[in-house]
Amino acid sequence: MAQYEAEVALLIRSFREQDGRVLTIGVVESATGGRISDRLTSIPGSSDYFRGSVIAYTNRLKITLLGVQEATIEEHGAVSEQTALDMARGGRTLLGVDICISDTGIAGPGGATAQKPVGLFCFALAAEDACLTRTHVFSGDRHENKQAATETALHMLVRYLSTCVQHS
Repeated sequence: MAQYEAEVALLIRSFREQDGRVLTIGVVESATGGRISDRLTSIPGSSDYFRGSVIAYTNRLKITLLGVQEATIEEHGAVSEQTALDMARGGRTLLGVDICISDTGIAGPGGATAQKPVGLFCFALAAEDACLTRTHVFSGDRHENKQAATETALHMLVRYLSTCVQHS
């Protein structure tokens, strides 16, 4: 298993050494249920940059806590890049962080539709200078899909932080 959380810590330290600022991170999770946050906080010293997380499992929380528009969920679905991006943007504001990552997905075994299969996950990253989204379909069981989604979200964060370090 890749240790992306360790890479996050190293990249944040490198950015601080080059730029003098500490980039802060927050997470908004749905289908991963706290796994991303758990991984990030498993690193000693993560309290220097990790500010917190929200597990917004229901649509009602996505709407009332994070500011996702009902129309977005109705038009695109709870599992969509649009919803994931609204979650990341709302989480960035709510948590007061530089970077917020989010996920929403269908871990399985139920919940699929003809258009959205089990294993479909959407991810987003919101920062002052960037908004990124990704969609992946994983083919494992519930546990494997959640694990793969966690890895994907952390990898997305590492890739973004790498560009921050290169440009600082």
